[in-house]
Amino acid sequence: MPTSVPLVAYGPPYRLAANEDKSFIGSYVLGMGFVLTPEEAQALIAKDLRNKDVLFPYLNGEDLNSRPDQSPSRWVINFHNWPLERAETYPDCMAIVREKVKPERDKLASGDATAKDRARRWWQFARPTMNLYATIAGMRRVLVLCIVTHHVGFAFVPTNQVFAHRLVVFPIEGWSQFALLQSNLHEPWARTYSSQLETRLNYSPTDCFETYPFPESTASLEEIGEWYYHERQGIMQRRQEGLTKTYNRFHDPHERAEDIAALRELHAEMDRAVALAYGWGDLDLGHGFHQTKQGTRYTISEAARQEALARLLALNHQRYAEEETLGLHDKRGKGKKGSRRTEASAPGKGQAEATARAPGLFDEEA
Repeated sequence: MPTSVPLVAYGPPYRLAANEDKSFIGSYVLGMGFVLTPEEAQALIAKDLRNKDVLFPYLNGEDLNSRPDQSPSRWVINFHNWPLERAETYPDCMAIVREKVKPERDKLASGDATAKDRARRWWQFARPTMNLYATIAGMRRVLVLCIVTHHVGFAFVPTNQVFAHRLVVFPIEGWSQFALLQSNLHEPWARTYSSQLETRLNYSPTDCFETYPFPESTASLEEIGEWYYHERQGIMQRRQEGLTKTYNRFHDPHERAEDIAALRELHAEMDRAVALAYGWGDLDLGHGFHQTKQGTRYTISEAARQEALARLLALNHQRYAEEETLGLHDKRGKGKKGSRRTEASAPGKGQAEATARAPGLFDEEA
């Protein structure tokens, strides 16, 4: 049966309690002196095995989108949120940070309160994001997305690494959640309620993940999610191309390679499965090559996009009302509306484009 939602909803979506603490921005390192080549890291470990405690692979957005296996190209020294006295018990790594990071952090001592704090904690990342790593401790893998990206490409990666601040990290391991987020129902929502940088999405988890209403049951998506994911990864490995180049091929109407054509068909099948998970078997998705603000894309039709957005917004409002009834939103701001003041209108009336700039995402080199 179709999900019961109001026929029409107006205004921006609300943040849902059900989605709290399920998305994190990666660590803001602030200091290239923390960053090492793999060879430098291995030399430090060979010198003293204890250095493994503070040396980690360091995954950034470029690695995620350009490398066929999404592996990190660099390592990083990470003293977590430790006091200086504990960090100094790793003298080899501390010597590097003291020489290469401290002089730059010292320059912040005359700045505002945030800058002063970062100068005082010069041996730590500017934003260690300890809550992220505590949340994923014990997990084998997590789902990640590059925040600023031409193509929405979610990928599973191991947890035994440091995630850069240009990544969104989701403590998610299931194929069904991957299918939902990679689908052409979630992407229009993300592009509507996040900002854009030219044709690139600037994914804001607060505004487009915390507000996203997931279907009540996702078990039916496990098989198609796993199938699609492995097919995509297989293409990347065979061609030795990353997510960006793979999706460039995917959206190119002149690209007729069998593996890419098969991936398009799988994506359409996955989208239909996601629509059915919502109970929207009546929704004609109209897959094909369509002109969008991002250029030609193999995606759902504009009419389907508008209808899906309207239904998702109505479902968001219904879920929020249910959570309010349960007392899950208090006066301290929980569940407030997304900051992208974008109106999602009734079916057929269109969606305004969000243009606000997400704060805090562009304050370090990629």
